[in-house]
Amino acid sequence: MSSTSQKHRDFVAEPMGDKPVGSLAGIGDVLGRKLEEKGFDKAYVVLGQFLVLRKDEELFREWLKETCGANAKQSRDCSGCLREWCDAFL
Repeated sequence: MSSTSQKHRDFVAEPMGDKPVGSLAGIGDVLGRKLEEKGFDKAYVVLGQFLVLRKDEELFREWLKETCGANAKQSRDCSGCLREWCDAFL
């Protein structure tokens, strides 16, 4: 079983509200800026894309790679974070 980061645990512990995109696990300053430049400035906007892709983690990871250049670990961390958040709050 893989462990999750503190950032992941903090994110999934509470409602999303107006959190910035950089609060997502796997999304640091560089990827956050790239996502913001493409209009994905808040975590809920990235969640919207995850939901549009029907919570398909493989499609979402590919989208994240194409959109901001996320590597495999970053995209896996982000999709896992969003999946767990959805399981808890949707």
